[in-house]
Amino acid sequence: MTSQTITAAGTWKLGDRTVNRIGFGAMRLAQSGEALVSAAVPRDRGQAVDVLRRAVDLGVNHIDTAAFYFSPLRSANELISRALAPYPDDLVIVTKVGPGRDPSGEWLPHARPDQLRGQVEENLRQLGRDHLDVVNLRIVGTDSVAERFGALAELRQAGLVRHLGLSNVQPHHLDEARAIAPVVCVQNMYGIGVQPGQDEFLRTCGEQGVAFVPFYSIAGTGRQAGAGGTESSAVLEVARAHGASAAQVRLAWTLRQGPHVLAIPGTGDPEHLAANVAAGALRLSPADLTRLDSAHHGRGPTDGPGPGGGVRATAAGTAS
Repeated sequence: MTSQTITAAGTWKLGDRTVNRIGFGAMRLAQSGEALVSAAVPRDRGQAVDVLRRAVDLGVNHIDTAAFYFSPLRSANELISRALAPYPDDLVIVTKVGPGRDPSGEWLPHARPDQLRGQVEENLRQLGRDHLDVVNLRIVGTDSVAERFGALAELRQAGLVRHLGLSNVQPHHLDEARAIAPVVCVQNMYGIGVQPGQDEFLRTCGEQGVAFVPFYSIAGTGRQAGAGGTESSAVLEVARAHGASAAQVRLAWTLRQGPHVLAIPGTGDPEHLAANVAAGALRLSPADLTRLDSAHHGRGPTDGPGPGGGVRATAAGTAS
């Protein structure tokens, strides 16, 4: 497999930076098993470094990370720096601020506007950079983002941040943020059978030239624990027809939702990484898409209850 494979899915511009539409999510890079829990088991350092370097070899030039992606002994940001610095010129590293964890791994209250600079500087320190390509403000709830996004806009003006995005938001948040500064991406939970109510928001982002970046597009309801468990019979049948995995079908469907949709599957397994990248070349037929769309909206006669159809499946990727 060569880097030509990843180009089959096309590219998108995050501001002035062009990225391949299949990227890499670093959430699970620092640990094995369930991610972002205080008892997470650190992943082998050499394996994590090898996966990152292999991702770049395969043409990945969009990596999603955060300072709060860590486990005992391991930090995703520092693994990225160790593996890839000095960074390739075309590599775009996207980070998130807002949430925080203490050294033991326990979650802290989301950052106030005056605390966001410290989170940005921590990402800069860990990644060994003098600016961040893209910073997403991640929020919880429906409250205004104006004050927090305004604080990040000031850091953008100061040159610490190149572009801004949003994570875990609703349409009114995007409107509010765009009135303050340009928004290059929205990162929300989305996938087959996962939050179909996001369909219209996804289309709105495309109309406004904003990238829509789903997380948990493979893991679905497995969230931080990763993929596995029951799988939609529709996904499994399409996978069998193409000689692909359920994870590859989910990624291919995600990419077909619009040229502005970017995938960031994460894994610590080199074989799963290669399979995720190869999903960009999977061509779904109109019949495949109709069946998968029905599963997405819970309509298929053999889809079972919701996104899981009662059939055990092992995906080729993990959360993100």
